[in-house]
Amino acid sequence: MDFPLTLNTILSRAETIHGERELATRLPDKSWRRYNYRAMAQRAKCLALALGRLGVEPGDRVATLCWNHYRHFEAYFGVPAFGAVLHTLNLRLHADDLVHIVNEAEDKVLIVDESLLPLLAQFRGRVKLEHVIAISDDGKLPADMLDYETIIGKEDENEFTYPEIDENRAASMCYTSGTIGKPKGVVYSHRAIATHTLGAALTCSFEIWESDCILPVVPMFHVNCWGLPYVAAMMGSKLVFPGTHTDAESLLDAYEQEQVTISAGVPTVWLAMLEKLDDDPKRYDLSALRKMFVGGAAVPPSTMQAFQERHNLTMVAAWGMTETTPIGTVSYLRPGQETDSSEEQFASRSRQGSPVPFVEIRARGDEGLVPWDGEAMGELEVRGPWIASSYYERPETDDRFTEDGWFRTGDVVSIDARGAMKIEDRAKDLIKSGGEWISSVDLENKIMGHPAVAEAAVIAMSHAKWGERPLAAVVIRGDQSVSSDELHEFLISQVAKWWIPDLFEFIDEIPKTGAGKFDKVALRKLFDDRQT
Repeated sequence: MDFPLTLNTILSRAETIHGERELATRLPDKSWRRYNYRAMAQRAKCLALALGRLGVEPGDRVATLCWNHYRHFEAYFGVPAFGAVLHTLNLRLHADDLVHIVNEAEDKVLIVDESLLPLLAQFRGRVKLEHVIAISDDGKLPADMLDYETIIGKEDENEFTYPEIDENRAASMCYTSGTIGKPKGVVYSHRAIATHTLGAALTCSFEIWESDCILPVVPMFHVNCWGLPYVAAMMGSKLVFPGTHTDAESLLDAYEQEQVTISAGVPTVWLAMLEKLDDDPKRYDLSALRKMFVGGAAVPPSTMQAFQERHNLTMVAAWGMTETTPIGTVSYLRPGQETDSSEEQFASRSRQGSPVPFVEIRARGDEGLVPWDGEAMGELEVRGPWIASSYYERPETDDRFTEDGWFRTGDVVSIDARGAMKIEDRAKDLIKSGGEWISSVDLENKIMGHPAVAEAAVIAMSHAKWGERPLAAVVIRGDQSVSSDELHEFLISQVAKWWIPDLFEFIDEIPKTGAGKFDKVALRKLFDDRQT
């Protein structure tokens, strides 16, 4: 029998080989909860037993609505340990989107942080959950909820026996809003996550060692925290979770206290941190921090240069998507580039980088594949052992996936002769704000739901902190009137708060293409001086 590539092989390794390695979580009062991989594995197995006792069967989906902490980490392994599927929910989404996601995934159980019960209350009546398990410090919960610590405390981890799991069985799933329309589900097999974990640990990728201390700022609901928890467990790295304390001062404090060596987050995290460091450059000892990975959006070369030259901190750019599990490319200087000028090196490092081993990339233009000359542009296509081959329950999207394994990303890129990819634009008019996607089409439809609005087109404008923010061009209907404040108020109940445009520009007519569609190229030219 072939050796199975499953998450249980990683869990067993974490317990037996790295059992004494530390795990730490920042609690609400900023104190630390510390334990180790052995205790994590034992509690994960108790969670698996408890879920089975609640009627969860292999293949059933168990959702989480949680921050970054040790109990969420236990669910990463405990849910798939007996064949169930972990489904992490994005706590930043609007309740309507969460209703769609939970119902389409047919989640059977939800594990939720007590602090997020108000969010759950907004949609629980519209979803079909059999059980809600709340993570609480005092166990004082509504009568219709189960307490996490109570249910796992009733189990004996010695009663758990690792089952034989087909490595192609689903282990987890996430939903992406990075495509037009409703969020789409991506399912990851045990094999996909295991091979992704191996790839992520390589020196030309995240370069993870047992001696590392990893603090992932990226949320655990974002493509399984970019796979970092799995890599840490496999390698035995110390893992530090920030809990809800993700402001720059708290993170810098944690980096110093825990001697963090590797961290990962979106550009907005690093921009806030850079500002804090510039204000008081000698306050923190960050000499242990060897790499800060940035993804979710492009980071300016000037930001990388500022961290390196002013604070001796190294940023590494990476690219991936929900559909790529997520690591696709990582940006490092290649042999021969060490003689380039400082500006050339930072420009190269800010590109999204070269594909990690086992991942292939190419770009396709109107006339076929484009050359790798750093100038020609086309839609990025990617394939590999952990790249998705379809969306969950969405056969109408099958054209995004080719029969020979290529996924059409929708990103427009150039690729240089070294295989380094740079995202030039997006084929679809999506807006990426703080690493989170905003669908311009969905937002337009919501705005046009106002009775005084005849037409609305949404485009991205640059933003110093968030990278991009939405600008809405609005045509008022007939002799009616509406103000920016009124539209803002109208959208509060329609979309997530951070989706609401920063600017509403009222114009007489939205330019159209020859096909009658909104001409967003013309709109961008019209408002190219707008930024916040």
